[in-house]
Amino acid sequence: MATLYLIPNLLGVSVPESVLPNATIERARSLRHFAVETPKAARAFLSTLTMPVPISSLSMCEVPSAQIAIGWLKTGADVGVLSDAGCPGTADPGGVLVALAHQNGFRVVPMIGPSAILLGLMASGMNGQAFRFHGYLPTDATARGKALAAIVANVASEGVSHIFIETPYRNAAIIKAVTQEVRGNIAFCVAQNLSCEDERIVSKVVSQWTPSDVTAFSEKKPALFLLGKLQA
Repeated sequence: MATLYLIPNLLGVSVPESVLPNATIERARSLRHFAVETPKAARAFLSTLTMPVPISSLSMCEVPSAQIAIGWLKTGADVGVLSDAGCPGTADPGGVLVALAHQNGFRVVPMIGPSAILLGLMASGMNGQAFRFHGYLPTDATARGKALAAIVANVASEGVSHIFIETPYRNAAIIKAVTQEVRGNIAFCVAQNLSCEDERIVSKVVSQWTPSDVTAFSEKKPALFLLGKLQA
């Protein structure tokens, strides 16, 4: 039976062997058909794996063209799914193809690799028993303020950890909004460039964040944001 393999991508510039297990790397190197979030990012990642065939010879479609990948599976070809960063199916469109693969009776195999959501939660010191991933918060200041207020209320009443992301060029804006609008005994964690050499993680009560902390994370680098209660 043809198999759909979910291949985790790197979270940033790093040596694949330092982040991905050998089994994941070897599986990716064995595949010739890929459904990807963005072809350019997928080619860049596959180039780091020293593929045994030219990158240009690989069959590649974007995930929204899921029927193309299903067609490959129907011919008996294994297919790899690649997100731009991290694990397919989380904060990317890969779940659509996974659902179709299940509906058509194909085997689906998730491979081991980095997930910013889980790495950030692990390093935050917040509640790992109950957490919620929001994706992106609203960019409109008023709507974002309401979203933050709802998160704070939920943290206070149920102790749930809340996780969200933002495009790197808006890091400064989201950190400024949190540090200015969130009050009470609520912790704020920023985890930037996870799994990379310049990884930086700070997790402390919002009131303890300083202007230098805000500046340190304002660089246009991928970051994950968490609000919750510290377990200590």
